[in-house]
Amino acid sequence: MEYSLELENTPESIPAGSSILLVHPSTGETDRIDTNFLKTDTDELLAVSTRTTAREVEQKLDHYEIGESNATILDAVSADRGYTRRQSEHIRYISTPEDLDSIVEETGQFLESTDGKRRVSVDSITEMIYYAGEQQTREAVHALLGLIESHDAVGLFHLARGVHEDGIIDEYRSMFERVIELDESGETTAHFPS
Repeated sequence: MEYSLELENTPESIPAGSSILLVHPSTGETDRIDTNFLKTDTDELLAVSTRTTAREVEQKLDHYEIGESNATILDAVSADRGYTRRQSEHIRYISTPEDLDSIVEETGQFLESTDGKRRVSVDSITEMIYYAGEQQTREAVHALLGLIESHDAVGLFHLARGVHEDGIIDEYRSMFERVIELDESGETTAHFPS
């Protein structure tokens, strides 16, 4: 099974089970890439947010005209920030962004309970490192990649450049076969296997 891509400078599709690392400037505008990834050729989508609240994710999906009927949002920041939360069928809350085990568990439950073409966006690895540390985050990302691969889904993982040492960025690059680099001007360069 192939998933279509409508991202500039990338192939027209990627195989099921693939994940992409999006390396971007810390102040870079990633919404365009994220939403183009999520709305193309998708039956169900999961937006894992360790950076913004479910309400902000809903506003982003609405702005880019992504129907929320097939969207599930996993919000890891609202409870930690003390915001009012209303659990619903399509919004799940994690008590703290450092609870990476629950993020992995909820992602697994989403993939097991849905069918068809599923896309997972993880925004972002940078925040996971900030809250939970580099070692735990690497283990969680490894687990998420395994879940996406075993359920024939596809994933997009955000990582901010300039916040981490080059060695950490390189470590995450080595975990992904497919990498998109976003520069300060909004241009993208894709490194995909030929």
